[in-house]
Amino acid sequence: MDLAAFDWTIYWFMFPVSICIATTAMLSGIGGAAMFAPIFMIIFPILGPEYPFPSIAAAIGVALFTETFGFSSGFVGYFRKHLIDFKSAIPFIAVGVPIGIVGAILLTSFKEFEEVLRGAYALLMLILSLELIRHHDPVTDMHLADAEAESAGAAAAAARPMRTIVGRDGKEFTFRTPRQGKGAIATGIGGFLTGLLGVGIGEVVMPQLVKRNHVPVAVAAATSVFIVIVVVAAASFTQISALVAEGGLQAVPWNAVVYTIPAVIIGGQIGPRLQGKVAQRTMERAIGYLFLVIGIAMAYIAIRNTFF
Repeated sequence: MDLAAFDWTIYWFMFPVSICIATTAMLSGIGGAAMFAPIFMIIFPILGPEYPFPSIAAAIGVALFTETFGFSSGFVGYFRKHLIDFKSAIPFIAVGVPIGIVGAILLTSFKEFEEVLRGAYALLMLILSLELIRHHDPVTDMHLADAEAESAGAAAAAARPMRTIVGRDGKEFTFRTPRQGKGAIATGIGGFLTGLLGVGIGEVVMPQLVKRNHVPVAVAAATSVFIVIVVVAAASFTQISALVAEGGLQAVPWNAVVYTIPAVIIGGQIGPRLQGKVAQRTMERAIGYLFLVIGIAMAYIAIRNTFF
């Protein structure tokens, strides 16, 4: 690899941007690749030809690669706060990892259909935006859950024992052990989309933990970060390996990575420290509107490149 061929200063602005993205990802439990990939695929081409990313596969691969380091940093922060429910994370990881690897392998097969990938990405962003923007009444959700538990009887209650997570500050969080059930389908789809498009696993795991299983937000965010990092690391390793195998080490834009990785490590430490200071509903809606804009922009680019 000819390192001299890279302009090592051109992506300097990604350092502060990456800190903000990683902090937001840690607070919401949503994968940072969902925000990195659109920057690589939409913003960089607008900035000019001197900001090239060789392909959508490279953009998604680098987004996941960067996210791996950011969530690793966030994992350390949440681990120190003793908020991760490792036992509850195992079923989600068992589904997400192998299917995520399959999605990452298939990404290289779709590289000749970039506009299809852009269209799929746009559709995914629009669906996620509607889900995040849509209002959920936690009181109503809890009443529905209680009614479901009563109708299921004592056997169902015994199948879902109570769990207690004690934070480093001594605060206790008590909740029923999360279960996937039909949610395993959503987890599988999220894992597959993460490997294929760089986004999905965090977006399906966090709602399952908070809205379906009523896990406290602090524990859900921490556990989601752990699940995401394992799935993303597996998909990222697969994608980066494919890029290097096909185009050598120079296929990876290291001059961007040298700014994004240190930045997300910093953001990964800031996010857990801010946990609880920003309302979860406010964070969800803000990201929802961001995804809406990303989806519309990506759809426009796909349509323009296909028909005009």
